Amino acid sequence: MQSRLRETESHLEHLAITRKTVTALADRLPTAPPDLPEHPDYPRILGVFNEATGPLRARDVCEALKHEPLAKNIEGTRAKLKRLVKLDILTKVDTGHFTRKP
Repeated sequence: MQSRLRETESHLEHLAITRKTVTALADRLPTAPPDLPEHPDYPRILGVFNEATGPLRARDVCEALKHEPLAKNIEGTRAKLKRLVKLDILTKVDTGHFTRKP
């Protein structure tokens, strides 16, 4: 009985150490990005930014998505870009220019 008790105590100590280690490692993991809205343009917009070498304007994104550069399409794209900024996925560099958050 004493032997079994020592084994159980040793096992509990190992579990406590393992828990500390896993908790410390979990704190280092990056947080998962928020879910994208369900519109099909959002993954495509992120694809455009993944290939971009610098900040983009709404018109640039609109053209990359093969949308006609009409005011209504550009404004719709700008609204989507602003939503991605609010979701902390993109950042607004200056007036009208957006980039992927590092």
